Amino acid sequence: MTRVPALTILIAMPVALSVILLLLPAARERLIKTVGIVGTGLIFAWTTLILVNFRAGAATMQFVEDQPWVPAIGMRYHVGVDGLSMPLVFLAALLPFLCAIYSWTQEVQVKNFFFLIALLEIGMIGVFLALDCVLFYVFWEIVLVPMFFLINIWGGGRRRYASVKFFIYTLVGSVVMLLGLLMLWFNGPKTFDIQAIQAWGQAGKYAVGLQGWIFAALFLGFAVKVPLFPFHTWLPDAHVEAPTVGSVLLAGVLLKMGGYGFLRIALPSLPAAFHGGWSLALAILGVINIVYGAALALTQKDLKKMVAYSSIGHMGFVVLGIASGTAAGIDGAGMQMFTHGIITGLLFFLVGMIYDRYHTKELAQLRDLINEVPTISVILVFASFASLGLPGLAGFVGEFLSLMGGFTAWPYVAAFAVIGIVLTAAYFLRMLQQCVFTPRPAEMALGKLKLYDARPNELVALIPLMSFALFLGVYPQPFLAILDPAAAAVAKVLGG
Repeated sequence: MTRVPALTILIAMPVALSVILLLLPAARERLIKTVGIVGTGLIFAWTTLILVNFRAGAATMQFVEDQPWVPAIGMRYHVGVDGLSMPLVFLAALLPFLCAIYSWTQEVQVKNFFFLIALLEIGMIGVFLALDCVLFYVFWEIVLVPMFFLINIWGGGRRRYASVKFFIYTLVGSVVMLLGLLMLWFNGPKTFDIQAIQAWGQAGKYAVGLQGWIFAALFLGFAVKVPLFPFHTWLPDAHVEAPTVGSVLLAGVLLKMGGYGFLRIALPSLPAAFHGGWSLALAILGVINIVYGAALALTQKDLKKMVAYSSIGHMGFVVLGIASGTAAGIDGAGMQMFTHGIITGLLFFLVGMIYDRYHTKELAQLRDLINEVPTISVILVFASFASLGLPGLAGFVGEFLSLMGGFTAWPYVAAFAVIGIVLTAAYFLRMLQQCVFTPRPAEMALGKLKLYDARPNELVALIPLMSFALFLGVYPQPFLAILDPAAAAVAKVLGG
C-alpha cells in the first residue's frame, strides 16, 4: 500500500459518503440506511487494511503524504499515522459503522441523521491523521457542527440548551487553541508542519517563558475536549440530551481528541513548559477528574448521567498517564483512550436500548432487568465490570499502566486516584444490584409496556465492542506493540 495514497482515500471516503447521502431522496429511507451502513462499513474495511499493513514496532510515521498547500505561509497537506494515532483512527472508523447498524430502526429525519454521521466521521478521522497544524484545526472544527445538530435535533427535552452549551464551550476552547498554534508559527520555524515544530521545540528554540504561555493556550483547547475539571460541565448535559448515537461518538471518539492533542502537539513541542509546572498541574487535574467524576457518578439518579460522569473519571486516567511523561504512563493513556471508547460506547448503546424499552433512564424506575430483558442485562453486567476495571477485561490494562506512570512521576498525587477506583466499583455495583437483580415490586408494575430483548441489529453493534473489551483485557500485547514505540519516543523527549 506504500504507493497508494491510502490516507487521502480514507479521508475522501466519508466525504464521498456524505455527498451520496445528500443526493439521495429523503423518502427512500431504507436505501439511505443501507447506503449509510455499506459506506461506513467500507470505510472501516479500508481502515482495517491500513492497520494490517501498519508496521508494529516502528516509531516513525507511516503512509505519509506531504504536499504543499499554501507554501507562502508554510501550510502543507501533510498526513500520516504512527502508534499513537493508528488505534484512534481505527476507533473513529469502527464506531460510526456500528452506530449506522444500530440506527437501522431510526425513523426521524433519516437522511439528515446518516448524513451528519458521515460528516462527523470526516473530522474524527482527519484529526488523527493531520500532521499540519492548520489541517489539524480544520478537522478539529468540522466535528462541532454535526454533533451540534445531532444533539439539537434528535436530543431530549433540554436538547437546545445542551447543544448550545456544547458548541460554546468547545468553540471557545478551539479559538484559544488556535492562538497557541499561531504562537508556535510566529515564534518558530515559520511552518505549520507539526514535526518541524516539534523539532524546533525539542532543540530549545522556544523561550522557556514563552513555552508556558503557548502551553496554556493549547491546554485550554485540549482540556475542554477531554474534558478536564473545571471545564467539564458541558459534558453531562450533552450526553444526557444527545441521542444514543451522539453519546457513543461523543464519548467514544471526540473526547479522545483532547488527549491526542496533548500527545501529538503540546508535549513534544513544549517539553520545557511541561517540566516547568504543567506536568504537576496535569497530574493534579487528572486525579481530580478521577475522584470527582466517580463521586458525582455515585450520586446520580439517571442512568445515562451516571455513565456520562463515569467518562469524566475514566478520562482522568488518560491525563494522569500523560502527566507522568513516562513510557508506561503514555502507554496507559493511549490504551485507556481506546478501551474507554470501546467500553463507554458499549454502555451508551445499552442505555439507549433500555430507554427505548422502558421510556425512562431513572434508576429508581428500573428493576428486575435480568428477567425482563436478559440478554441486555448480561451485556450490561459485562460492560459495567469492564468499565470499573476488573482484571481480565480491557478497562484494567489502561488504568493500571496510567497508575504506574503516575506513581513513578507523582506518587503522592497519584495515590489519591485509588479513591476514584473504589467509588467507580461502588456506583456500578449499586446500579447493577438495584436495576438488574432487584425484583420488581407490585407497585412498579410495567403496565402497558411491551418489553423485548436485544434486536439482531443491536447485537451486531454490541458484539464487536464486547469482543475487543475481552480480547484486549486478556491479551493486550498486539495493541501495545503498535502503541509502545511511539509512546517511548514521546517519553524520551520528555526525559521519562
